[in-house]
Amino acid sequence: MNPPKQIRVIVLGLIRDGDRIFLSEGYDPVKQETFYRALGGGVDFGETSYDALKREFQEELEAELTNIKYLGCIENLFIYNGQPGHEIVQLYQCDFVDPKFYQLESIEFSEGDHKGTAVWLDIDQCQSGELRIVPEQFLDYLSSPHEGATA
Repeated sequence: MNPPKQIRVIVLGLIRDGDRIFLSEGYDPVKQETFYRALGGGVDFGETSYDALKREFQEELEAELTNIKYLGCIENLFIYNGQPGHEIVQLYQCDFVDPKFYQLESIEFSEGDHKGTAVWLDIDQCQSGELRIVPEQFLDYLSSPHEGATA
């Protein structure tokens, strides 16, 4: 988590496979609520968001990305673990180079000391509100189908 009153710049990768989307699972202990977010992470000083996206997927999943296309910027104000947060999200659409990632139902990954799980979820479940997706504006980018790599 960031120091109080700091805005964090992050990059997220929207990866689709037909009617599925690849998201990481998170849990807010204060709200006692599971949520899902696209994979990615912080943009380092002097690094472009494009390069940060490739680096984050390499670090977390040892995965290379292809067909990387900038989608837009989301400003995200939120409360997590009882603390306010503020992020500027650079969002990219992309695909995995290695088709093995499309075959897996879930993937364990490490982000520093944090262990996480990324899963393929049905887009309809995300859009219906059955699953909590963060930031909520991310859902706006799911409406148009993506011609991506399908294994």
